Amino acid sequence: MTTDHLPETSAGGAPRGRPRDASRDRALMDATLAELQLHGYSGLTTAAVARRAGVSTATLYRRWRSKEDLVVGAARAWAENLGPDHDHGDLTADLGALLRDKASALEGPSGRLLRAVLGEAAHNQALADVLFDAFVVPLQERVLAVLDRAVERGEIPLVEDPLVVAELVIGPMVSHTFLVPPGSGGGAAATPGADIAERLLPYLLRALGLRAA
Repeated sequence: MTTDHLPETSAGGAPRGRPRDASRDRALMDATLAELQLHGYSGLTTAAVARRAGVSTATLYRRWRSKEDLVVGAARAWAENLGPDHDHGDLTADLGALLRDKASALEGPSGRLLRAVLGEAAHNQALADVLFDAFVVPLQERVLAVLDRAVERGEIPLVEDPLVVAELVIGPMVSHTFLVPPGSGGGAAATPGADIAERLLPYLLRALGLRAA
């Protein structure tokens, strides 16, 4: 988990009184994720989160004003981290690395949070906006960078709508990882995410018009 989106020490940027204990913020984010996994958004309560984190509800409410704010904060704290975008020298390696990184993210804490709050995001615009910024935008940016390099190398023709390629990654990866039980995907990989990453790669390469070396 990154600490970039944990609450600031005060609205004005300068701490008032005792400095805020960052370990409590991390504990509250860990507790929020655990409660979401167990009970989902509708079953989550701030009292249960505070109890699991070992803090008072007053401590929680000094950081987040409501249950919605708490979950939005957790979504930001557990924002998808796809790792660095290394140039591997060819599209096959670049795209394969992206798919594997996406699988790892979906099978880690950020994916567990996404699974727990997707239903709520369908009718909670604030949460939907945060999920888009934290989970969709990083993938879009990585896909665009990978495609730009491939076009510059002459491996593929110019992609007319590169955001569609990002959608072709997000859709199968999320649905397969969240809905397909381990071992039933038909591939040899150990987890659903790794399985679909391996099987999706050749289809994407063909769709992009990869030219033979």
